[in-house]
Amino acid sequence: MRISEMDWRRVEDWLRQDDRAVLPLGSVEQHAGLSLATDAILAERVAVEAAEPLGVPVFPALPFGIAPYFQAYPGSMSLRVTTYAAVVRDLLDSLKRSGFRRVLLVNGHGGNQPAAAVAQEWMVDHPDCRVRTHDWWRAPRTWAQVQATDTVASHGSWLENFPWTRLADTPTEGAKPMVDLDRLKTLPPFETRTMLEDGNYGGRIARSDNEMLAIWNIAVAETRMAMEAW
Repeated sequence: MRISEMDWRRVEDWLRQDDRAVLPLGSVEQHAGLSLATDAILAERVAVEAAEPLGVPVFPALPFGIAPYFQAYPGSMSLRVTTYAAVVRDLLDSLKRSGFRRVLLVNGHGGNQPAAAVAQEWMVDHPDCRVRTHDWWRAPRTWAQVQATDTVASHGSWLENFPWTRLADTPTEGAKPMVDLDRLKTLPPFETRTMLEDGNYGGRIARSDNEMLAIWNIAVAETRMAMEAW
């Protein structure tokens, strides 16, 4: 259940019987022709759909992440690693003060990997708590379905092109060869934009909704398993 649909009394009632909560992690950054908020949209939505039959409270996605490489694309936002780590730590502190002891971080952005290290450090000081990080799109079953659909799947490509991330003017046709990811990691933002052009790392712009929903259904089920497997 979304926290936005609960008041504090309902949270208190939940905590009398269960101590689980979900915090989605997103990013606001270029996604070629898709929404700038793609990572936040997907992380929160997969968490909400996964949690629905369980009743586990899902907080709004932390919208901003670590994306310095996209700073030449207008609208792309990025936090410093130190800032991001401090924000995640503060949020975990708040969750514990509320009474939550098991927290699943449903991550939607590859650049947010420091959150997992923060969670491990935080548990050293809070041994009565458990925090897990779940990268929803590359969890084993979900990624296997992605690869079975199309082996060329990357940032800003069909992989993230769902009905709820595309825009009215999102292109529907086209494909790109994969960029040299090793070289891309060495470039400053302006050269990154020059190399990527529209922002897609490589692959088709879109695949059929039936194919995307097949992936999505597995992702929801696998995310639910992460909520249950404590």
